[in-house]
Amino acid sequence: MKSDITSVLPEECISYILSFTSPTDVCRSKLVSPVFRSAANSDTIWGKFLPSDCYEIISNASSSLSKRLTASMSKTQLYFHLCNRGVLINNGTMSFGLDKATGKKCYMMGARRLSIAEVNTPTKWRWKCLPQSRFSEVAELKQVWSLDVKGVIETKILSPKTAYVAYLVYKFATSRSGFDKKPVDLHVKLEESDAGRTFRVFLDPSSNIPQFSRERGDGWMEVKLGEFFNEHGDDGKAVCRLREVDNSTAKKGLIIEGIDIRPKDS
Repeated sequence: MKSDITSVLPEECISYILSFTSPTDVCRSKLVSPVFRSAANSDTIWGKFLPSDCYEIISNASSSLSKRLTASMSKTQLYFHLCNRGVLINNGTMSFGLDKATGKKCYMMGARRLSIAEVNTPTKWRWKCLPQSRFSEVAELKQVWSLDVKGVIETKILSPKTAYVAYLVYKFATSRSGFDKKPVDLHVKLEESDAGRTFRVFLDPSSNIPQFSRERGDGWMEVKLGEFFNEHGDDGKAVCRLREVDNSTAKKGLIIEGIDIRPKDS
């Protein structure tokens, strides 16, 4: 008579074995049996899937939120909170989360953390609050002739040996113009090691032009700026940029929430 593994190994051993797999594999294992389901919910597993510097990163959130996440949540609860909601850090200018399938780090730089040309000129840009945004403020373009938006992130804070993709997260105001007439240049490069690749796309294309943007699940649009591979986190900085400096077409109505950086296959 064959013995079921759950009758041979205690639940703690099953949890330990599962901790050497992936978050996706652990979730699938819950379908095997009630014992596996219980083992898969163990903090032994999900604690190993949390980044080693996870609590240090969370300490950069507001003191009340940081305390709630670290003191009142189990490691399992914390893992899924970071996957599903993330946490605002660095005075609310950046969000940190995890990719649910891999546990890799995800970051989003809010508009306040970006370098936006002439953003403090009231006739050209304005800061506003939108209830759909995770950040307290977004940047709305009133009118410019040239556009230059740049975000920079240290590769050492990202997960090593991971391919990342950067996306501009945006939407349009009711009144908009210019982005259907002129394409923008999108570019990502590692500061220390490569030249990157430039994409030229229309953010608001007419019906006969390919659409490169897509809707997210949070009410915003996103367009791929580019991708890079983070080997060991020693490539300095990843520079993500959107430009349109033709100066021949006025542009208005673009609302920027930020730049989202997440694992390529997330």
